[in-house]
Amino acid sequence: MALIDGDMDDLKYEMEEEARSGTRIKVIGVGGGGCNAVARMVAEGLEGVQFYAMNTDTQALSACAVPNKLQLGARVTNGLGAGSNPEIGRQAALENTDAIVELLQGADMVFVTAGLGGGTGTGAAPVIASLAKELDALTVAVVTKPFGFEGPRRMRLAEEGLGRLAGTVDTVIAIPNDRLLNLVPRGTSFFESFKVADDLLRQAVQGISDIIITPGLINRDFSDIKATMVGMGYAMMGTAIGRGEKAAVDAARQAISCPLLEDTRIAGSRGILINITGSSRLGLHEVNEACSIIREAAECDDVQINFGVILNESLADAVKITVIATGFQPESAPLPERRGSVTPVIRVQQRLPEPEPVVEQEIAASAPEPVPEPAPVLVAEPEPVLDLDDLDTPAYLRQGRLLN
Repeated sequence: MALIDGDMDDLKYEMEEEARSGTRIKVIGVGGGGCNAVARMVAEGLEGVQFYAMNTDTQALSACAVPNKLQLGARVTNGLGAGSNPEIGRQAALENTDAIVELLQGADMVFVTAGLGGGTGTGAAPVIASLAKELDALTVAVVTKPFGFEGPRRMRLAEEGLGRLAGTVDTVIAIPNDRLLNLVPRGTSFFESFKVADDLLRQAVQGISDIIITPGLINRDFSDIKATMVGMGYAMMGTAIGRGEKAAVDAARQAISCPLLEDTRIAGSRGILINITGSSRLGLHEVNEACSIIREAAECDDVQINFGVILNESLADAVKITVIATGFQPESAPLPERRGSVTPVIRVQQRLPEPEPVVEQEIAASAPEPVPEPAPVLVAEPEPVLDLDDLDTPAYLRQGRLLN
């Protein structure tokens, strides 16, 4: 903000204008898994973001430690949840579209987070995401897929929901719960493992929001995020910290081979955003080598790469790198559904143009031409049907004619 001459009222006006120009980020947790993830983000003190929890289950919603809550589908579910039925979850969200739109108003970027495979998250998340898109917000879905032991039906529902989301949002990041087996020690309790899953969703949201919110030496802001993510479909996001002499290189290699995401290769991506955070010890050659490793992994000369650098002296000899790769189709992911087929949501931004005045000449020109009356249709008399016995009777008698 430039300081200008004037009284305190002028200064206050300048500060208010600057505050309004900041990027407004909203995170919506949908269903049980999504609400748990958002509660985790609140507990971790994620800054610069507004959090909302939306669920059909009133008991679970009441227990969720998120200040802003919205019950979905009170008439559809009576507050008892969606019963693992995505159609019930969809109807519940449609019941509350006005309230959802009111909460989403003013957002520049909306994260929709959910656990797929159940009823509310799978069914309601595409509706909420579609409404966010109608409000012209950059919309990103960050979701988990169920464990394999939860059965093929739940996995099928999750894949169907992921396809609907991918056809609705700008970008979707999917984290399979099965990949947690590569992360948690064998003795980790079942309940602790779900906390790890919630934290993965937090890391995905924070990895993106930090780039927008935290100023950097080479700054990357919302416009860079938007250029990398708008209309890009599936994405991979990895965050890693390296230490020592090869800190940046190690962090880059770990970030692009994150074992917890849907696809562990960024080859074929159309957009890559790289954010490097380090202390004043970070060297130019380290940054160059780290970015080169990431670019080569994309295996595409036309890939759009944006990179930023943030100074953080508390990291000392450590380097943190976040990589967001967008615009590719993982082999294991379902094809995005066409947006129009996702759900009949309200087009909140659609406005009909004002009709122009119609002059008499236009009325005359647009009047339909008179349609000529149809010509009468002549129907020929049918040929008489003769019986063989009639051949003995003269024709004038058969036809009832008199001779003159």
